[in-house]
Amino acid sequence: MSDFLDKQGFVIGMVHCLPLPGTKDFNNNIEAVKKQAIEDAITLEKAGVDAIIVENMGDNPLGVTLAVEQRVALAAISALIKEVVSIPIGIDAAFNDYQANFAIAKAIGATFVRIPVFVDTVMYFDGVIQPCARNAVLYRKQLQAEDVKILADIQVKHTYMVNDNISLEDSAKMAVGCGADAIIVTGSSIGLETPIEMIERVKKVVKVPVIAGSGVTTKNIKQQFAIANGAIVGTSLKDGGDISKPISFELTKALMDQLK
Repeated sequence: MSDFLDKQGFVIGMVHCLPLPGTKDFNNNIEAVKKQAIEDAITLEKAGVDAIIVENMGDNPLGVTLAVEQRVALAAISALIKEVVSIPIGIDAAFNDYQANFAIAKAIGATFVRIPVFVDTVMYFDGVIQPCARNAVLYRKQLQAEDVKILADIQVKHTYMVNDNISLEDSAKMAVGCGADAIIVTGSSIGLETPIEMIERVKKVVKVPVIAGSGVTTKNIKQQFAIANGAIVGTSLKDGGDISKPISFELTKALMDQLK
C-alpha cells in the first residue's frame, strides 16, 4: 500500500483535524470534527491524490506529544477515515509523538507516519524538542510494525535549529541512516513554498524519496516536481488558505490536473 513512494510526482493530501478534545479551541462538538475529517479524506481521494495524512493540526498551541484524550480522538477519527477511503493513510501526531503515530498506524492499518523532529535538536515557542529517531525505530520494532514507513522532516518548519552548524545535508544523511524511508523538506512555516534549492541539496545526498512539505500550489507544482519526488499539500487546497476550512474538491482537482 505504500508503493506510492516509488512513484515520481506523488501527492499526499492533508486531513487537518479540527481542534481535538482537551485543547483550547475544541468546540465540544466531536461529531463536527469527525464529519469534516471524513469528508476531507473522501474529497482528497475523489480528486485523485495518492495518499492522505491525518494530522491534529488544529490543536494549537501544538505540543511535542499528544495528551491521552487527543490520542484517543485522533485514533478514532483515523479509524473512521480508514473505513471510507482505499488510498494509503498516514498519521502525524504533534511534533514528536512517535508512540501515538505507530500505535494508531498499527491499530488501523495505516501504512506510514510523519515524524517532524526525527534527528534534529530544535527550539520552538515552548522550549527545546529532542530528536526521537532511536526510540521511534525501536518502538516500531516492538509493535512489529516495520512495514509502516517513516516520512521524516529535517530542520522542520516552525522551529529553529539549536546548532546552526549542522547542515541540511547532514540532517538528511542522519535521518536516512537512522531509518527514514523518505525525507520531507519544508519552508519556514505552513503554506510557505519549500525552496527548490533546499530540495536540490537534499536530493544530492540521499537515495530515498524527497518530499516538498509546504507551499505547493497549482502555480509551482510542476517546478517542484522537476526536483522533488512528491509533495504534501494541505493549505492550498482550502478556500483562502484557511486550514480550519474543508478541503475544496475544485482546488484539489485543479492541482492534480496540473500533473496530467
